[in-house]
Amino acid sequence: MSVETIAVLGAGTMGHGIAQVAAMAGYATRLFDIDEEAVAAGSRRIEANLDKGIRRGKVEPEVRDRAIAALTTHTVLAEAADGADAIIEAAPEKLELKRQILAECADAAGPDTLLATNTSSLSIGGIAEPVPAPARVLGMHFFNPVHIMALLEIVRGPETSAESVERARAIGERMGKTPIVVHDSPGFASSRLGVVLGLEAIRMLEEGVASAEDIDTAMRLGYRHPMGPLRLGDLVGLDVRLDIARYLHRELGSPRFEPPALLERMVAEGKLGQKTGEGFYRW
Repeated sequence: MSVETIAVLGAGTMGHGIAQVAAMAGYATRLFDIDEEAVAAGSRRIEANLDKGIRRGKVEPEVRDRAIAALTTHTVLAEAADGADAIIEAAPEKLELKRQILAECADAAGPDTLLATNTSSLSIGGIAEPVPAPARVLGMHFFNPVHIMALLEIVRGPETSAESVERARAIGERMGKTPIVVHDSPGFASSRLGVVLGLEAIRMLEEGVASAEDIDTAMRLGYRHPMGPLRLGDLVGLDVRLDIARYLHRELGSPRFEPPALLERMVAEGKLGQKTGEGFYRW
């Protein structure tokens, strides 16, 4: 089934980025959040990203104008979901919250609407549990910053249909992403590997092995990573990193996912990275 209208639920770090690439791909894009301030902030960030792309010669002015014209904002969930061909939920990494949102969307959207969650580690089967027709539920895990990162991790839940996977793949390819398909396992492929690297980098910093800058430089220049694991943690949000580490530690029972004391302390002190102005770096 063709997809022409996409609703993105959540206008934060991931949600506004997903909405941007959807609108740039020509989808009629609905950006939802719980209040006007949140959706307005998301819209401003999209416009700022597009303007920056024009200055750098990466985005044509007409592409920016079409993307802005394709985007509408909403603060009523049922209104955003009504008639959408695909819904991508980008709420915080809380299982019950994601379950609730997709279950509400299933009531408001049509029976054939694709329901995707942008979770980076939570169980797709668990999120799909209260949703009628769970064959249409899957993970579409985008990477931050969404308008730059090429990977899309499609996560097949225990009841996800092959048709739903192919619809998600087609959406991702139209957005200019390279999709991979993984099965529903804690942390999937990308988060499981990325979190291990990030947590070990934090332990090295905690032990005084090297500075944050030098640890990150080692991975950028020695392993050709586009960004070091500590700077990436700041960009993702250290609270998000901590939640994922706790979840993987609980689900997999491996000590390699146990959150370092330094990460626990920084989150407790409100040093969450870029969004608070301070993490492993000052922003």
